[in-house]
Amino acid sequence: MTLKKIALSVCIIGLSQSAFAADIEAGKQASGLCVACHGAAGISNNDLWPNLAGQKKGYLVKQIKAFRDGTRNDPTMVPMAKALPENQIENVAAYYESLK
Repeated sequence: MTLKKIALSVCIIGLSQSAFAADIEAGKQASGLCVACHGAAGISNNDLWPNLAGQKKGYLVKQIKAFRDGTRNDPTMVPMAKALPENQIENVAAYYESLK
């Protein structure tokens, strides 16, 4: 592979990753329903509900999708997770990860 082809490949990979990057600000806007239980800054004031602030994005995405897909069951979380489209799951997870 020539240097020119390698450089082009790196640029394409970089562009494709940024095109799919989660939007933290959109995640903040979409987290409105989460605030009631998980707190305005992702810190819950109830021992029954976990803190979301600072959790890893991948972990949060996995858990939200598990509620959405029925692998995890919780009467409060399942309907909320089912209402989230794929990009909002990524955005909300990125937002909570950013609250370190």
